[in-house]
Amino acid sequence: MNKTATALIIKFAMTFIFAAIAFITMNNNAWMWVLLVALGGTALNYWVGDLMVLPKYGNIVASLGDGVMALVVAYIVDLLVVPFRTGLTSLIVFAVLIAVGEYFFHQYLRRSAKAES
Repeated sequence: MNKTATALIIKFAMTFIFAAIAFITMNNNAWMWVLLVALGGTALNYWVGDLMVLPKYGNIVASLGDGVMALVVAYIVDLLVVPFRTGLTSLIVFAVLIAVGEYFFHQYLRRSAKAES
């Protein structure tokens, strides 16, 4: 398996666990909708956060941006999917968990890239 696939699997697993913590335990949502949030958050944070923002602006800006983007994805799913519900607290918890997780994930990406060269 190549490094990009491994990184995406790790990123998805992290996002899914954090979404489950925020939206299943706090809002009693179904796993299916949490999976949708995790897929959307993973894709957006990878394409925008990891590929565009991280190389240009660094880890802290990318991590904070990833947290905000994940919150926005969850909120949009809340607006579009009637059975999926969020609250301000669960959205903030999700954003903070993602931002902290992404901070460490970005360090892993950089170490992995250095090991490759």
